[in-house]
Amino acid sequence: QVRLVESGGGLVQPGGSLTLSCSVSGKIFSVGTMAWYRQAPGKERELVADISKSGSTDYADSVKGRFTISRDNAKNTVYLQMNSLKPEDTAVYCCKTVGRLTIGNGFTSWGQGTQVTVSS
Repeated sequence: QVRLVESGGGLVQPGGSLTLSCSVSGKIFSVGTMAWYRQAPGKERELVADISKSGSTDYADSVKGRFTISRDNAKNTVYLQMNSLKPEDTAVYCCKTVGRLTIGNGFTSWGQGTQVTVSS
């Protein structure tokens, strides 16, 4: 079993900052790319950012320059630092990770989601 536990969501004013964390646990041999997705009401889920095991990152155009994704491989944790938040950033943010279990099988796992609300 792979578990993803997210934290850090909440209410923040426009222009403010928030940092999300997602910790992965289980009988895991290795973790590959980790990512953050979000889904706003009435919108499709979109990829916000991802980061490879080596640290290579990609960002959605809408967040580039404002958000930073990072990871701590020793703790199997991925972070999303969100700065200069805008109301349009309001969404449920979910983390996703892929990897390999100790038994040898690959896996893809999603977190439960954490609400980020940007409002004055």
